[in-house]
Amino acid sequence: MLITITSKRQVTFPAHVLDALGVKPGDRLELQPSPDGFLLRAKRVDASRLAPLRGKLNQVAPTFDIHSFREQAHAPALRD
Repeated sequence: MLITITSKRQVTFPAHVLDALGVKPGDRLELQPSPDGFLLRAKRVDASRLAPLRGKLNQVAPTFDIHSFREQAHAPALRD
């Protein structure tokens, strides 16, 4: 199977490949070096590793509003 790389270095995988990996939009894929090239795997968050964070995160923190942040004045050194 051939996959084309665009000028922006993006690739599109056939739907049946993504279905076989069990991935959906927003999921991440991991490339691991192997003796024959690279191995492609779906990268999922292991929920059991998040257990130590339970109760330590501030549940009442306000949501971050990117639009109002962009409208605020910031030091020129912080701009791209």
